[in-house]
Amino acid sequence: MAAQDTIDDTDIRHLIDTLTGAIRTMDLEGSEVDLCSGHRALRRHRASAGPGSRGQAADWVEAFGAFQPPLGYEIRDLTITSSGDAAFVHGLARLSGTLKNGDPVGGFWVRFTGCLGKIDGR
Repeated sequence: MAAQDTIDDTDIRHLIDTLTGAIRTMDLEGSEVDLCSGHRALRRHRASAGPGSRGQAADWVEAFGAFQPPLGYEIRDLTITSSGDAAFVHGLARLSGTLKNGDPVGGFWVRFTGCLGKIDGR
């Protein structure tokens, strides 16, 4: 593994940790991550979001509305594949917490997949 790949993997792990922390505190504004879920971007920084978009972080905002803070959120078995200015990450993610009505949600595991691009060296 080249030294630059090691630095990129460390940066990517830091980015994923930032994402995880933002979800736990229900604060996507605190994260500089463009999130994707299925075919919809959950966080959009650019005007290219287009007409008919659900808006900034719509799916997460909906989820946050159902839970009391903080959320439990973890990512396990993170695998990073990177080359040049692109990287793909995948693993398992689990969301848990207490609903606003007081009912606990023990959590469920889903596959976490992401694609990252390096822009201006970041």
